[in-house]
Amino acid sequence: MRQLAVVPHPEVKITLFAWNGKYLIKLEKGMFEQTYKVSEMDITSEDDVHAMLDQEFLQAAISRFAGMRTDLQAAFDRHDL
Repeated sequence: MRQLAVVPHPEVKITLFAWNGKYLIKLEKGMFEQTYKVSEMDITSEDDVHAMLDQEFLQAAISRFAGMRTDLQAAFDRHDL
């Protein structure tokens, strides 16, 4: 796996990788992470991956982190952990 870029963002760490014919978009916030795999056949260049990281995509991902935190806490609560 080859790291291509770290994309600055105030709320999440964004790292782009190339691996096995795919671009990987890794988003991290606290103890949670999301990884999106995009085939190199579906886009023309790394610049297209950067273009995908628009405000709408990133806001949805950030909202998903909140849902992940809620789901994990609910699992802890259900099992008195």
